[in-house]
Amino acid sequence: MNRFVTCLFLLFSTATFSQSSDSLIIRKFYEESFVNGKTYHWLGEICSTIGPRVSGSPQAEMAVNYLKKELDQLSLDSVYLQDVMVPHWVRGKKESAFIVNGKEKKAVNICALGGSIATPNGGLKAGIVEVHNFDELKALGKENVHGKIVFMNHPMKPEFINTFEAYGEAAGFRWSTAMKAGALGAAGVVVRSMTLSMDDYPHTGAMGYSDTIPKIPACAISTIGAEALSKALKENKNLQFYFQQSSAILPDTLSHNVIGEIRGAEFPNEIIVVGGHVDAWDLGQGAHDDGAGMVESMEVLRLFKRLNIHPKRTIRFVGFMNEENGGKGGEMYAKQAKLRGEKTIAAIESDEGGFTPRGFSFNGDSLQSEFVKKNRSLFMSYGLSKWEKGYGGSDINHLGDQGTLLIGFIPDSQRYFEVHHAATDTFDKVSRRELEMSAASIASLVYMLSEYGVK
Repeated sequence: MNRFVTCLFLLFSTATFSQSSDSLIIRKFYEESFVNGKTYHWLGEICSTIGPRVSGSPQAEMAVNYLKKELDQLSLDSVYLQDVMVPHWVRGKKESAFIVNGKEKKAVNICALGGSIATPNGGLKAGIVEVHNFDELKALGKENVHGKIVFMNHPMKPEFINTFEAYGEAAGFRWSTAMKAGALGAAGVVVRSMTLSMDDYPHTGAMGYSDTIPKIPACAISTIGAEALSKALKENKNLQFYFQQSSAILPDTLSHNVIGEIRGAEFPNEIIVVGGHVDAWDLGQGAHDDGAGMVESMEVLRLFKRLNIHPKRTIRFVGFMNEENGGKGGEMYAKQAKLRGEKTIAAIESDEGGFTPRGFSFNGDSLQSEFVKKNRSLFMSYGLSKWEKGYGGSDINHLGDQGTLLIGFIPDSQRYFEVHHAATDTFDKVSRRELEMSAASIASLVYMLSEYGVK
């Protein structure tokens, strides 16, 4: 055997051994998560003991303290809280609404949109006009909108395979209708819930105001309620709608991001962030959005410690505060990382529910293609077939201008918008097996990034 052939043999043997070793470690992540995983326990405690966690609420701070306590027990290299000022919005007492057709009243289920002001004392009763998009609203003009309630009946489109695309197309109507209708003199806004389900659970979510446009109360109506209201308007365009909500915007308050890390053994100044958001809307328990992503990310650190794996690069968990109605936690984390001159080589966000893992999305063409070419085959047997260019996540997105590879964890999306921002987002909707598999999937990618970097 000549020298050239010997070198080739050694290189091939080394590469084969390395991939085999990596494969064994990845397998151990899954086995440990399935047998001794903490994700389901943590999520159960967060949902049942703490529950809804709107930014600025006592429950949000209870969640912060719980996460820190659990991270402290993992014997990490550091665990700390990062101060962040967040918006503080409260829903108040349960909302009520009626379709008023002469002397007849039909109750429908609504909820205030996150950030909305209250209706006047005693509620708001007015004529109502139905539109399906902003062009229709504009075409009505002030003469047909002034003093009335605008009903934005824009369904999520069922033809999208990826339901997040359907949500992205529809969510702008939730955010902007109050501003556009307010500019035309509307008295209030009713928005069809952002869900593909036909049910009687209204879905909340953030909406926007402008300081230059009169602020009007805005609510979401369940899809069953939306269909009933649309049908009633076709039969009588002169009917009225009544709704009452007591939501309020309070002064910003101090809260915290929760951070824990394992310091890298060889390249400690190269950081891999993995995280989800602590806060959750108040109708359900925030189980899928985003309790699941939070505990999956925490489990990554536990898996490394439990298996005695010393990462080459620093792995940092971040529980971001205020993703739902402001993004202040993500902004503050990125700001502080930049001020400290930190080098965050990659950041992974899990914020699409605790369903069956499908893969990852990456924000960079060259980094994505190189990393995928080297490592994709290791993950295929675990059902992680999606390796695609895409969005990282709203919290880690603030790291994008610092040269960070942004990665979004992709679970199956078909059931997510049945529970998203609704009272149905509860712990009983989460599969323990899917949660544990997701945590191991994220840990496996973190391991490969720690071992080989992003190039």
